[in-house]
Formats: sequence, C-alpha cells, structure tokens
Amino acid sequence: MKKLFLYAGLLALLVTAGCKSDGNEPIPEPKPKPTPGTTVDTTRHITPVVPVELKKAEKVARDNAFTFDLLRAVRKHSTDANVFISPLSVSMALNMTLNGAAGATADEMRTALRESGYSTADINAYSRELREALLRADPKTTIGIANAIWYLQGATVKAPFIEANRTYYDAEVQALDFSSPTAVGTINGWCARKTNNKIKEIVKQVDPTTFMYLINAVYFKGTWHYPFKKTFTTEADFHRADGSTQHAQMMRQAYSFNYAKDELGQYLEMNFGNDAFSMVVMLPDEGRTTRDMITAMNSNRWEATIKRMSPKAIALILPRFKAECDYQLQEGILPDLGMRLPFSNAANFSGITNAPLFISTIIHKTFIDVNEYGAEAAAVTINDMVGSSDPHQYKDFIVDRPFLFVIREKSTGVILFIGEIGEI
Repeated sequence: MKKLFLYAGLLALLVTAGCKSDGNEPIPEPKPKPTPGTTVDTTRHITPVVPVELKKAEKVARDNAFTFDLLRAVRKHSTDANVFISPLSVSMALNMTLNGAAGATADEMRTALRESGYSTADINAYSRELREALLRADPKTTIGIANAIWYLQGATVKAPFIEANRTYYDAEVQALDFSSPTAVGTINGWCARKTNNKIKEIVKQVDPTTFMYLINAVYFKGTWHYPFKKTFTTEADFHRADGSTQHAQMMRQAYSFNYAKDELGQYLEMNFGNDAFSMVVMLPDEGRTTRDMITAMNSNRWEATIKRMSPKAIALILPRFKAECDYQLQEGILPDLGMRLPFSNAANFSGITNAPLFISTIIHKTFIDVNEYGAEAAAVTINDMVGSSDPHQYKDFIVDRPFLFVIREKSTGVILFIGEIGEI
C-alpha cells in the first residue's frame, strides 16, 4: 500500500523589527516606566492598506476553534517547554488532501478540522479567498503561503485532484522520479526557496513506498508598528515553567496598547506594519499558569476577549525569544481530534488515485524569532504622539514568566500562529 507524506508549516518566521544598531554600543540601565516628558502614542488603529472581508466570514470561528483544540492536543503530547504551531498551515495542507478523500475518511478529516457541514467546494473557495486576502493585507508585512505536490513518476493521479489544488491553493504539481538521486534535492531546494533558506533539508531520503509528497510552507516576517530600541534592552530574570530561573534579554517600551483583563490573566496586543496583523500576548496572573489558559480558551472566549480590548498606557517588558518546534501530527495529536482512518489501511483516498493509499506522516515544523531587529526598522513611523509627564499613569505588563501568544490578521480574526513560551 502506497504512502502519502504531508509536510505542514515548514517555516513560520517572525522577525519583529526595531531600531538598527551595530551591536557594540553600551546598554544603559533604563527604568521600566518612562521618565517625565516621555511621549505615549494614543493612536489605536491605522486602517490596513487593503481591508480584508471574507464571504464565508462565519468559518473563521470554526478555524479558531480548531486552533485552540490543536494547541491543546499538541500540548498534551509534547514535553517541551515551548510549543509553537501554525493552524493555518496545518489546515491548508489537510484541506488540499481533502480534495482526494472520500466517505468516512473525508468525514473524519472535516471533524478534526472543525469543518463538518462544509462541502469540499465551500472549503476550497474559502481557502483561496483567505490565502489571497492574507497575501495582500499589508505591504509592510511579508507573508508567503506556498503549496507543492510531488507524485511518483509514472503513477496515475486523478485530474480533478490536481486541478482543484492548482486552482484553489496555487499548488505546484510535478511528477518526480523518487528513485533518482536528485529527488531529495528537488524537494529540499523548493523548501529552501520558499522559506528564505531558513529550512534547507526536510527530506533525507525517499521512502520506496512513497506515492506522493504534499507540502505547505508559511513564511511570515513582521516589523513592529511601534519599535523597540536596543538601548533599552537589559538582562533580567525569566522564571521558567519548571520553576527555575534563567537570564533573558528584556525589551522595553511604553506606549498605548490594546489591553484586556480577566480572571485568568492579562492580554496585550502589539501591531505590525500598517496594523493589519498583530501579536496578542497572554500573560497568566500570579498563581495561574499557561496551562490554565490553554484549558480555558476556546473560540467564543477568544472573540469576547478581543472585543473587550481597549487602549491603555502600558510599560511593557517583553523578552527576546526564539522557538523551533517539530511535530508528527499523526502520533496522537490529530487522532485526538477525531482523525484516525486517514492513517490506516482502511483510508479512502480514491479521489487521488485508484491504488490503495494512506497518510503515513504529517510533519509540522515551525520556527519563530522575536527581537528588535529587521531591515524595515527605519520605515516604522512613530510621529503621531502626545505627551505624558506622569509615569504613574502607566500599567506594568512584565512578561518575566511563561506566556502564550497569538499572531492574527485583525480584520478577519484569522489566527496564523499560536504558541506557548515556557523558557527563553
């Protein structure tokens, strides 16, 4: 029986940008709150260059439900301190595959993706609309969403499957001689090009029973709308999830951010570029944990939290952080969400080929880097500011312990990435 390999989210890269520096300047000891005369930006929103409106906007709530369910499943099966996933990438790779699924196999995939009730045609149309909208939402934010399918040279792949993925997912489809020594280089070369050379090797060798590789890659690079200054970054303690303490480089700034509070913790939103995309930091209160937040969060609660947010003067302290994660989603994670048949000999992918076929592996690989740097730092505008002379007006938001974060497109509410940072 032939195997289908899926690679989702080869790269999710976020480089948040601030002021450039030669890296050798002395770092003074700043105060966490601004001194008298410091300015605070009270501008809450700048309309994205291309506001995004989706015809099937109600599906976003389903997507976000999948996001939090997937995060819980990944957290359950991972012992790592940090978790980072792109639900957008996982759902896109699976929806491409759904074009070839039939019967109970397709039903289980829709259940796992929280897409029950939607036809494949509806899902395809929504996926194309969403992909195109995200790509044009903000010219100051770099986002790439690429898809590719390689199938065994000489094999028969059904034309409707190929056509659907080319039409709705802009997938590159190519027959490939998997026995050739150049096959691995072809696949890895595509990955390198689509991830800005951040991931150069995803396939070490081709399994002789492989029928198809289906790959989705997401690349994201955003620059802070309000930049950090490297001269304000200092070393401070970060308290890990396991109770130990480590030194971290803490970035500092004081501005007006969208903010909300509930019984679990605090929420702060930081904008990128022209404000189309943002990162929401979720900081549990003392005595609460990120696991409490993960357990409690769902699509409805998330939407209510975002709606409650309002501008507040904040003295923010946020660590630089990086995370690189690698998951095999077929090992407990997607089965926990109801997707089991596609990984078994009973799978029905008759829409791809008449030969028996099942999904062997779904690899989800991600990387994130949050810091002050970025080539677009000088382009960030901070002109619209008004004065504030009283440092006591600022509320501290000190991220010195485990936290969650979400990167989203604001006008639609679509979540691109979500993660938990337990150590720096």
